[in-house]
Amino acid sequence: MPKRQVLKAGSRPPWVGLAAAVWVQICAGNGYNFPLYSSALKSVLGFSQQQVTMLGVANDIGENMGLLAGIACNKFPIWAVLLVGVFACVLGYGSLWLAVTQPAADMPYWALWIALVVAANSNAWFGTAVLVTNMRNFPLSRGTVSGILKGYVGISAAVYTVIYSLLLGQSASKLLLFLTLGLPVICLAMMYFVRPCTPSGEDSSVHVHFVYTQAASVLLAIYLLAITIIYDVVSLSDALSYILVAIMVIFLISPLGIPVKMTLFPNNGKKSTPLAGSSGHLDQGEEYSNQSEPSVTQQLVQGEAYSTQTEPLVTSNPSASDLGKFFESDDVSDVETLLAVGEGAVKEKRRPPRRGEDFTFREALIKADFWLLWFTYFLGVGSGVTVLNNLAQIGAAFGVDDTTILLCLFSFCNFVGRLGSGAISEHFVRSKTIPRTLWMTCTLILMILAFVLFALAFSGSLYISTCILGVCYGFQYALMVPTASELFGLKHFGIIYNFMALGNPIGALLFSGLLAGYVYDAEAAKQGSSTCLGAECYRLTFLVLAGVCGLGTILSVILTERIRPVYKMLYASGSFCLPQASHH
Repeated sequence: MPKRQVLKAGSRPPWVGLAAAVWVQICAGNGYNFPLYSSALKSVLGFSQQQVTMLGVANDIGENMGLLAGIACNKFPIWAVLLVGVFACVLGYGSLWLAVTQPAADMPYWALWIALVVAANSNAWFGTAVLVTNMRNFPLSRGTVSGILKGYVGISAAVYTVIYSLLLGQSASKLLLFLTLGLPVICLAMMYFVRPCTPSGEDSSVHVHFVYTQAASVLLAIYLLAITIIYDVVSLSDALSYILVAIMVIFLISPLGIPVKMTLFPNNGKKSTPLAGSSGHLDQGEEYSNQSEPSVTQQLVQGEAYSTQTEPLVTSNPSASDLGKFFESDDVSDVETLLAVGEGAVKEKRRPPRRGEDFTFREALIKADFWLLWFTYFLGVGSGVTVLNNLAQIGAAFGVDDTTILLCLFSFCNFVGRLGSGAISEHFVRSKTIPRTLWMTCTLILMILAFVLFALAFSGSLYISTCILGVCYGFQYALMVPTASELFGLKHFGIIYNFMALGNPIGALLFSGLLAGYVYDAEAAKQGSSTCLGAECYRLTFLVLAGVCGLGTILSVILTERIRPVYKMLYASGSFCLPQASHH
């Protein structure tokens, strides 16, 4: 957070921020629209499939290139981070809209590629801002919050599919115009409400509120899937289409019911466990003035300023004898001393953090667990995003006429995976201290099965494989978030999370842009056409991706065994608790 960040006090503001974050997360899922307008780019501008696939890679690179956003969350107010995303959205999607509607402008391919990177990069600014803010506002419910927020990103594809079909008449140009103007308006409206608050405590009402939010999101997902199928089967009038979209909007604003309920029916007799200090400010570079043991949330949010992170080597104003003993210490060569003016104080040495405490980005980079988590995520999500980017072409190759059903199905299952990963991993990490990465292992094994089914191309296997892959992709995506925060802390979570997220575009570049695009064009050339039909178009790609997930399974098993003691320590009490410092 920026230095001297003012926290919004009270029990309601975190829930208001979470309700607003739902809308921002829907906006942060605008990258999922690529399959909806990629065909227009291909037909209007005359691109080959490999060129379209490389545009999909640009979409993934922009969507996950959030290192600057992660740094900005610690330097600037959250509204400023969201504002950058607004400008990226207008500039990027505005350029794409012009390219589709004014092909005579003859925009070069490289300019379109850059425009798509800029447009999709709005996702990184939107998503990082709300995720970092809400993880800090609810530090004791990281898995649940991550699952909810990432779940809404996952289901955003279905939201856009409904808007695209029911309101925009399946017009790619109208969709791009909506992304250019509509999303920035929504984010500007929500900007004030997404803000750092006094961290929420933990009691039965908090659990009930999370269950309500999860239930609302599940009902929204079911509703979106149902009306997408209905639209594909039955012709709907304009009036009925507008009514169905209005009901969708009501589902989207339903999380606001929590702060409304808290306002109308305040629970004065039962307060949540106080977590934050009485101060209304949060100073990142300063120590707490009180001498008592810092609270859990002070440790979680403040970062390295708390006492478990620093151990004084000597007290201020030491006597000559104390200094003599100090310089005779065996560790003197490792001690950096600094005499304060007029006092002779010695600078404290910050000990290296332990897993579960706050790491700087550089400290995290040299840890084996960091790279094991990164490669596990890269192999799992990189293979999943390959299918997502090529879903429209995969459906066409398998003989599916309307691929919007496939996209909506993947979106729904992706949502189920994201939301389910938070609820399931949170339950087992609290009750059994099971590391969240165990579920990454399970989903990687299922992804192997899904890719084999894709390759075999049995009758009906396309929909089954898409469902399995959507759920597993959602699990992989959402499990990385709380795992990274638990192992390396919340203070520099923004940049650590966004570096982890780079596994997505790198995987898309290698597996989608280079592998899938090349195999597709080679098979299409054999058929003497620019469009490939049949299971052979992607069979080799699916078999390679199955092997990739096999390697990811091995790495995730190693990571799970390495961090099992860490989770037993962090969740020994049944709730997240930082380890006490051992002074030696």
